[in-house]
Amino acid sequence: MIDLPGRTALVVGASRGLGHGIATGLAEAGASVVTVSRTPVEFARPAAGAGTVRTEVADAGDAAAAGLLLDRHEPDIVVLVAGASPLMRPLQHHTWETFSVNWETDVRIAFHWLREVLLKPLRPGSRVVVVSSGAALAGSPLSGGYAGAKATQRFITAYAQDEAGRAGLDITFTAVLPRITPLTDLGRAAAQAYAARSGQSEEEYLKQMGDPLTPDAAGTALVDLVRRDAAQVAPAYLLTGAGLKKLP
Repeated sequence: MIDLPGRTALVVGASRGLGHGIATGLAEAGASVVTVSRTPVEFARPAAGAGTVRTEVADAGDAAAAGLLLDRHEPDIVVLVAGASPLMRPLQHHTWETFSVNWETDVRIAFHWLREVLLKPLRPGSRVVVVSSGAALAGSPLSGGYAGAKATQRFITAYAQDEAGRAGLDITFTAVLPRITPLTDLGRAAAQAYAARSGQSEEEYLKQMGDPLTPDAAGTALVDLVRRDAAQVAPAYLLTGAGLKKLP
């Protein structure tokens, strides 16, 4: 297991939801956390003796931002959570602009940051986690190109791991695919839309999905993941309220 005190974690997209929970969890485990978001973010002070949180205000999709922030902070851990909230409507009610929004944000962000991690490169032993979505496995017919964009994030995470291996870089890349949860703004909108589509109440729809994933649980799961020995880390995981599950 890897100790987090003395290590720097850079969390991209920590202003709310799972990203906020992940940044908080890493700080409470002792890491020096740098969050990247478009607006300043408030965090509770970590428990005594734990790590710290400071914020960088930047557009994670800016082609120059990744390289600048990696050089500035020299992180040991990078977690990419940032992305756009899709417009929830059937295919025929999308325009190409609304359909492709997650390709132009989520995939763009993953591409820029993974590219810069490899070009820099991060120091040996570093960890990179790309937070995709469970929609990459099951599809998401009400969110336009969201599921495809999230599947592409998983693909390019694997590509980055392959390139790191080919270059002899000791950097571990993995993708985490969270299941829909009503405890985030994105998940709440999706749950409402799919409940209405299926003729169920929101409560009925969510009940069939089991225990919801909370931001705190996401933070706990990511702390566990980045502390594991690199040989124990799988290329991808499903993340639910029950924790992480390796994906084939």
